[in-house]
Amino acid sequence: MRYLYSIVLVLILFTSCGKEENFIPDVPVNYNVTLVEFGIKAVNNVLLVPNNGIAGLIIVRTPLGGFVAFDRCSTVNPDSKCKIVPDDSGLTATDPCSGAKFSLLDGTPQKAPAERSLKTYTVSLQGNTTINVRN
Repeated sequence: MRYLYSIVLVLILFTSCGKEENFIPDVPVNYNVTLVEFGIKAVNNVLLVPNNGIAGLIIVRTPLGGFVAFDRCSTVNPDSKCKIVPDDSGLTATDPCSGAKFSLLDGTPQKAPAERSLKTYTVSLQGNTTINVRN
C-alpha cells in the first residue's frame, strides 16, 4: 500500500510541476455588441474590444456571415500578453512581438514561431440583433 501511495505522489508531482507552455488562462468573458455597432466600429469585418479576456477580444465576421472571437493574447510567449494585430486583409493577424501570424477564420497558426491556435470564445447571435461573446 505504501508503494502505491509513493507512485501516486510521484505522478501528481510530475503532472502538476512546471508551467504549461503557451497557456492562456481562463478569465470570465461575457461581452455583447449590437450588429449595428459592429458594422460601424469594425474595420475589414474585424472588431477589437479592449478590457476583456487576457489582452482584449477580436471579433471577426467570417466570409459566410458568421462570427468568431478570439483573445488577442498571442500564444507565443503568452506571459508577455502581446496583442495580435489584424492585417489589412482581415483574414490574418500578426503578433508584433514575435512576428507570428494567425488565421482570423479559425485562430490557427499561419507563420512560425506560432505553434498553438489562439484562445477561442463562444459566439452566439441573440435575437438577430446582438452578438454575444462568452466562455
